[in-house]
Amino acid sequence: MGGLSETLADWLARGEAAVLVTVAETRGSTPREVGAAMLVTAHDSRGTVGGGRLEWTAVERARAMLVEGVTADRLDLPLGPAIGQCCGGHVALSLERADAATVLALAEGERRAADARPTLLLFGAGHVGKAMATAFAPLPLRLRWIDSRAGEFPEVIPPGVERIVTDRPLDHLAQAPAGAGYLVLTHSHALDFELTDAALRRGDAAYVGLIGSATKRSRFERWSAARAYDPALRDPALLSRLTCPIGAALTGDKRPEVIAALVAAELLVAFAARGS
Repeated sequence: MGGLSETLADWLARGEAAVLVTVAETRGSTPREVGAAMLVTAHDSRGTVGGGRLEWTAVERARAMLVEGVTADRLDLPLGPAIGQCCGGHVALSLERADAATVLALAEGERRAADARPTLLLFGAGHVGKAMATAFAPLPLRLRWIDSRAGEFPEVIPPGVERIVTDRPLDHLAQAPAGAGYLVLTHSHALDFELTDAALRRGDAAYVGLIGSATKRSRFERWSAARAYDPALRDPALLSRLTCPIGAALTGDKRPEVIAALVAAELLVAFAARGS
């Protein structure tokens, strides 16, 4: 699904009038942040500014603007008992009749937001990798899905996911931006260990996750210790940065879709902690 700019361009091309509703200011506890937006036509809407009575009021006013021919308006709404919403904060909404310039402004904002998304490298296109790519695609991430086996990828790659077929995955890891996340779940334990070790030794990862059990973690720890005969490879804090098992909030359920959902939560928390 495309962004609001794509939706608006389609509506305008069909001759449908629309109003852009944007959260302009917030104070206190509010359901959405400044910049959150939605589009409203006489019979449809896309996006959200927070739901509930707040959003109902915005939609009602936007549709009245279309009838009245008003091009701009502003709503200042306290989120308390008066409108049946209990957040307790205050929201100012900007409403403006959308046109071609609005499409361009929305597209530019979407581009900036996409560029600011944290990068996640997902190594492995097996059954768990497929579930994760599907689960992660709608999230605010720049997802690079990496495997050497072209035939393991599905015919249709989820929107927004970059498919990378390579026999040099370590090169892509080395070239990743600072603050990236790494999820390692390849078909090879040896490759898993090499990738995990390289991700940890970068020292700038927001998240390093290795699929497997506590036993696999122990094996990786022994493997890592055996490599540390070189003083340059000794880092006592290295293993504390590793998440393994991944998705550990729920134990015993090994369905790929469940693991993917739990890991998605881990990732979002990790990126938020880094301020990504």
